[in-house]
Amino acid sequence: MKEYIRVREKQEKTSRTVGAVLAVSIPLLAVLLCSFTGFKYIWPPPQETSFVIDFTEEIEPVIQHRNGSQPMAEEVDRTKPVELIQKSESPYVADSKQNLTPAAKPDPVGDVDVPTPAQEPELDPRASFPGMSKKDTTLTSPHTASQTSEGFKAGQPQGNTDKGQTIGKPNAHLQGRNVVGSLPRPAYSIQQSGIVVVNIWVDQYGNVTKAQPGAEGTTVTDKTLWNAARTAALGAHFNQKADAPALQQGTITYIFTLK
Repeated sequence: MKEYIRVREKQEKTSRTVGAVLAVSIPLLAVLLCSFTGFKYIWPPPQETSFVIDFTEEIEPVIQHRNGSQPMAEEVDRTKPVELIQKSESPYVADSKQNLTPAAKPDPVGDVDVPTPAQEPELDPRASFPGMSKKDTTLTSPHTASQTSEGFKAGQPQGNTDKGQTIGKPNAHLQGRNVVGSLPRPAYSIQQSGIVVVNIWVDQYGNVTKAQPGAEGTTVTDKTLWNAARTAALGAHFNQKADAPALQQGTITYIFTLK
């Protein structure tokens, strides 16, 4: 038991010695490390620095314009002599010659009637019967040609032109504009016939932006035919025209027949 107490006292003594050595050596090592690595304590401490932000707005000088009859420089050089400005003159020089033409005098006789020469009567070209002297195979060709010929004019009955009142085909009227391609045909399945006139509004690019059936000339009131005509009219396309109105109004006439 005594041996244990003696060993225990020896260990406590050794522990106190080691603790005291470490308590003294660690701060000394820290101070030495800071000294050799450049750590220095500045005394007296430096004066505190600060900066000021100025939020005041700069007032721009007002430039005063004075109206005058003569142009002036911003900075006038008073050492130079005064230069007069020449007034504007016409580039055309007036003719100095006098007008020597005698003045007109009244005639006691007055105006004299001059007889008009007799004109020979002109022959009406419609009475010359051009068809008997000039043969045109185009005019005598069948009216059921697959392509439009130059001989038929717009409005000719039973012709093969796409302009004017065509039979069984849609017809468009838009001032100064032409249809690009062909007019779409309306799709319908009911057994009714008649005419539906659709008011259309076309932009400068040739697109139909609005269509309203039932315009003047419509002979049927069936909503199915009206909707078919409106849908077909919205699919029509005209040529572009830069000087046209933003929305140009026209009409498309659809002729419905019994299937």
